[in-house]
Amino acid sequence: MSDAQRTSKVVKFGGSSLADAGQFRKVKDIITADPARRYVVPSAPGKRFSEDTKITDMLYTCQRFASEGKDFSEVLGQIRSRYLEIAKDLGLSFDPTDELDRIAFRLKEGATRDFAASRGEYLNGMLLADYLGFPFVDAAEVICFNESGTLLMTETMMLLREKLADMPYAVIPGFYGAGPNGEIITFSRGGSDITGSLVARAVRAEIYENWTDVSGVLVADPRIVKNAAVINTITYEELRELSYMGATVLHEDAIFPVRAAGIPINIRNTNEPSAPGTLIVSGDSADSDAQTGYTITGIAGKKGFCAINIQKAMMNAELGFCRKVLSVLEDMGISFEHMPSGIDTMSIILAEETIKGREKTVLSRIRKAVEPDSIELEHGISLLAVVGRGMRRTRGTAARIFAALAHARINVKMIDQGSSELNIIIGLLDGDFEEAVRRIYDMFVNSTLTESGE
Repeated sequence: MSDAQRTSKVVKFGGSSLADAGQFRKVKDIITADPARRYVVPSAPGKRFSEDTKITDMLYTCQRFASEGKDFSEVLGQIRSRYLEIAKDLGLSFDPTDELDRIAFRLKEGATRDFAASRGEYLNGMLLADYLGFPFVDAAEVICFNESGTLLMTETMMLLREKLADMPYAVIPGFYGAGPNGEIITFSRGGSDITGSLVARAVRAEIYENWTDVSGVLVADPRIVKNAAVINTITYEELRELSYMGATVLHEDAIFPVRAAGIPINIRNTNEPSAPGTLIVSGDSADSDAQTGYTITGIAGKKGFCAINIQKAMMNAELGFCRKVLSVLEDMGISFEHMPSGIDTMSIILAEETIKGREKTVLSRIRKAVEPDSIELEHGISLLAVVGRGMRRTRGTAARIFAALAHARINVKMIDQGSSELNIIIGLLDGDFEEAVRRIYDMFVNSTLTESGE
């Protein structure tokens, strides 16, 4: 590994950061402003305005039309025009026509959705490499999956390090890699974040900068809480909790490669490059000197859950009761989120989509397995997570959360807290979700700002 790589930064830019030529110019300014920004991971061009269509979605349409035997030339022509427009505005001679002809041929031959979707990043990577004057590295050559689509970490690290060893600069498109036979395989949506994380680990980067259209991770969803505060510093563990519960700034699986290597992630705003953003660090680093200023770090949640409520006298004395209930779910391929219980009651929280169309069968099999006194399925439940490493050191946090909800006359359906005391998960009715977020935010953030005179 070269000295340059030891002091390098990996920078990933999302689709909104590369939506048009103006955004490309911002990206180049950001990269050239810091010589350490050596390895660049681009997404496909995103929306230029609210009614616009992402390149990835247009490619999915092409693949669907091809699979149905329909003509997709018009959509492919729109994709070509987008890239040509960017190239022309930047004064480049880049022309994707030949590549798009090859893509069209592959689609007519039955290419997969993964192949189609990956071409947005592939073409954008070629365009950005041309604009920056950096070498282009096809992710299919360095990101490895097995036959079932699982990332092969050891092989990927070996290939990335070998390929980049003599490259002080490079553009590596995000979102995809290749399987054993060279077939293109993609990560789930937002997977370019994972590619950036893998590159950062491979070159042992100083930091992994993830550039997007917000100035960091916010304490709460800005669609619910106006002008939500930015989290200055957050741990990997806290971010994973928030990501799992719906916070979407960073793909949750992007945390693992850099976390193992102790590389911090910095979430930055392409449109406001002077803003420090949010720094994501290990728990040890955060506890010493990087507090958010609030007892909690963030609030996140999701709708679309249901609860199976089971009651049976002397349930606690019946050996294997929970196992029998969960075995029914396992046999039907259904996973659950939480399982709060009492002496004679238990509830199982599930995503609605996992049992849709099978509700009666699930209840019938549970009745047969454990013969409950009563069993019911309750719909319309939301899960809300209050996350923060500061909660374990602060007395009365839970009391403040539930006081805020009680004052708003919001009924709590479920409470779950892990032994780490990193988060408290609350079950609510869907209709109370947004107000619950606002009330908890007011209790922990707005009240703190008021007390400090801000």
